[in-house]
Amino acid sequence: MTEIGIQGIEFDAHSSYLRGPRLAPPLIRAALHSGSFNMYSENLTWVEPVVEADFEEGKSAVIDLGDFEVSEYFDIEEITTRNLKAREKLLTLGGDHSITYPILKAYAKKYPRFDILQIDAHGDLYEEFEGNKYSHACPFARIMEDGLAGKLVQVGVRTLTPHQAAQAEKFQVEIHQMRNLELQAISKFENPVYLSLDLDGIDPAFAPGVSHHEAGGLSSRQVIELIQGLDVEIIGADIVEYNPERDHQDMTAFLAAKLMKEILAKMI
Repeated sequence: MTEIGIQGIEFDAHSSYLRGPRLAPPLIRAALHSGSFNMYSENLTWVEPVVEADFEEGKSAVIDLGDFEVSEYFDIEEITTRNLKAREKLLTLGGDHSITYPILKAYAKKYPRFDILQIDAHGDLYEEFEGNKYSHACPFARIMEDGLAGKLVQVGVRTLTPHQAAQAEKFQVEIHQMRNLELQAISKFENPVYLSLDLDGIDPAFAPGVSHHEAGGLSSRQVIELIQGLDVEIIGADIVEYNPERDHQDMTAFLAAKLMKEILAKMI
């Protein structure tokens, strides 16, 4: 049985526009354990996280490693490296999207070849944003220029700029924009996949608790079907950019918890 660790990264210092995603990890957990859910995914996989003290090898698959308050950005790489030594795979609750870069620097030490599926309203490919090359608008430029991934596939994008389009061409990014989206056109992955799920990839009608409300996005069901349809090993994932200060009746927290269950089912 594959053992998966859950780590919460409480960091949003590289956000533009609004702060708040650092508050997200415990609130997503609270939604998951609220009593509203059972702990089965839609394919009837049991995905209940347990704390380390209650872990029983062969009976439990998901271990909650807790939340990590981060002050120095690249401490995220050290935290992730340490947690990956203990567990085969990790699901990370963010945090803004800048956390994905140091996470994948840690992943590259353990997994020499993998691809990325990014669900997002934004390409996050800026060379730098507001003078910060580690902004949450830049992580995939850093990831691709460092050669951390074999292929980057982006789904849900609806905010391209000429600069980001040029960056996408430079890094040979496969982009599936909302304006002409055909999910069937997503190419097959040849390597294991790391899934990076920015909640603003989902239309704000379904996920209001994000800093950047970008209309015309994916439905929650489209994202669930995209996750369920992956026919390749998922070696890791993150759920990022939940901003509870923008949420309505915890809608986005509960959606994140639902997506968390579906992702865990694919990782086990």
